[in-house]
Amino acid sequence: MNAVRLPAAEAAKESSSQSALSECVTRTVRRYLADIGDTECAEGLHALVIREVEGPLLREVLAWHDGNQSRAATALGINRATLRKKLAAHGLL
Repeated sequence: MNAVRLPAAEAAKESSSQSALSECVTRTVRRYLADIGDTECAEGLHALVIREVEGPLLREVLAWHDGNQSRAATALGINRATLRKKLAAHGLL
């Protein structure tokens, strides 16, 4: 797996137009790719990122809404049944 390496000026321009969340993801993915080099991610990079990000996202949004699953689901743009399924999958129920 080879990461695309942006020239420093282009990388700086790209990060100036990104949201804080997007910048965080960009930095983290680039660091991960640099760390693994050409080693393949067995489960696939997309699955890895979703698995690593989804749990904390669900936990934080649920906490922000004081454990109210209906409000958390609305904030996430998913229905409550889907939220419950995801919470269970991440061991958060």
